[in-house]
Amino acid sequence: MDLLHFRLAKRTMRTVPEHLCSQTWEVGVVVEQARKLIVVRPGEGESIPPTTGLGFDFKIWGHQTGGRLAVLEHPIEPRRLVPPHVHLMEDEVSYVLEGTVGVRVGDEIALAEQGTYVYKPVGVPHTFWNPTDQPARLLEIICPAGFENYFVEISNGFAAGMKPGSPEHEAISARYHEEHFYDWVPELKERYGLKLLGEP
Repeated sequence: MDLLHFRLAKRTMRTVPEHLCSQTWEVGVVVEQARKLIVVRPGEGESIPPTTGLGFDFKIWGHQTGGRLAVLEHPIEPRRLVPPHVHLMEDEVSYVLEGTVGVRVGDEIALAEQGTYVYKPVGVPHTFWNPTDQPARLLEIICPAGFENYFVEISNGFAAGMKPGSPEHEAISARYHEEHFYDWVPELKERYGLKLLGEP
């Protein structure tokens, strides 16, 4: 096994959520799995509904790709804003499957309609939102993988009563090298008529 595969497999081993795995992922198992065909048909995969305004439909996990990438979909309720944040480890590519999604990356703002790709580079502050009164859906590619498990953790926390932006939420974010900030929120709320995730 080459060093790159070993490092990716080690990272994947420690981030796979136990309740979603039927076995312990040895390094060799992870790398072997990453060389196999993966087919996820419409409607397949683990799904967590949008209890705070943003849902998670998991399609391809990092443990299936040797840690190279993960793929999920985000259903987004109307007028919902994801708290602005920055990733310190992952690049993300988004593809709008349904509706219109607003996005800010650094100082640039765009409205992305169905069929549009958006690149959100590592280390650059960004956020996204649904600026319309209709549902939207975003496909997210995370590279390298691992951050998909953050969504599992916060969903479990929200189901147990944790509030978005709470100290408990921020502690989970810190473990995944994500930092939130709220400087952009008042302007985006006023401009697009938005509510942060979890707000009534």
